Amino acid sequence: MTVPKTTVLVLDAAEPELLARFYAELLGGTTGPAPGDEELLLVTGRTGVVLGVRRDPDHVPPSWPLPEGSQQAHVHMLVGARHLDEAEREAVALGARPVAAEDDGGAPGSRTTWRRYADPAGHAFVLAAVGEDLGPDGSTGSPG
Repeated sequence: MTVPKTTVLVLDAAEPELLARFYAELLGGTTGPAPGDEELLLVTGRTGVVLGVRRDPDHVPPSWPLPEGSQQAHVHMLVGARHLDEAEREAVALGARPVAAEDDGGAPGSRTTWRRYADPAGHAFVLAAVGEDLGPDGSTGSPG
């Protein structure tokens, strides 16, 4: 029998409250301290996705992508293709810094189908277009 576990991707930041608020607003979610660990802030998105943010006063933003083109760990957010531009505007208005926008050939006529950003603490994240709109629960298909 496997011991029950919960997986949380944790990002370090010099100002974790600000970074947690950024992701909570971007994901339309909430933020609060982890049960039993007030040093860890948890961001819970509308679809139940959880992201952690922990204080690191010596945080140095990661370099991504590396000049050699190696991908580093990053947060990958799926967005309905027709809402990609709107999602980009939201991210930038909240403090994201565009890093690159590239066409993977998936959306003819679109300037890009996935876009890379640095969050306010310098961590990488991607807005990636999916062919269908996402429902309120994060599933693909028409919202019910």
